[in-house]
Amino acid sequence: MNNLVIRNILRFVFLLLLQILVLDNVYLGSYVSPYLFVLFVLMLPGNMPKMVLLLLAFATGLCMDIFSNMLGFHAAACTLVAFCRILFADRILTRGEAASVSTPCFYTVPFQQFLFYLLLLLFIYNFAFFLLEFFDFRDLWRVLMSTVCSTVVTGLLAIVYQYIFLRKKQ
Repeated sequence: MNNLVIRNILRFVFLLLLQILVLDNVYLGSYVSPYLFVLFVLMLPGNMPKMVLLLLAFATGLCMDIFSNMLGFHAAACTLVAFCRILFADRILTRGEAASVSTPCFYTVPFQQFLFYLLLLLFIYNFAFFLLEFFDFRDLWRVLMSTVCSTVVTGLLAIVYQYIFLRKKQ
């Protein structure tokens, strides 16, 4: 098997277990729910076929839904993020150049570009998830507060994850 495939399988298992066993059991306030497992979808190779990316994102969200007793909220939000990634990733990460990023992280692209990519897609994920969870526009303030707070905390955790588990290629 290809080294990249094995690395992505391990990343999937690790992030899902970290989410289920640790992050879902940590209470950080009523507005903060860090969803670090979404990082798996955001760090999939840039040259991956679009249909495979969408299916992997759906499967990732579905796994999370199964373990957290949700009704497809994670699956829908992950699939939306994968679709938005297809639309925006090349424009944000490569600034329209013809090159494709193998694994999007702050070691392969400039930090500001990766941070914008990360926060934008995390915001989209969190907004879709919390909108589905609350399912009421009267709670729009709570949806927006939860979205912003969860995006910031998840973004910080994603940066810490990358500093700890990814190495800079020399």
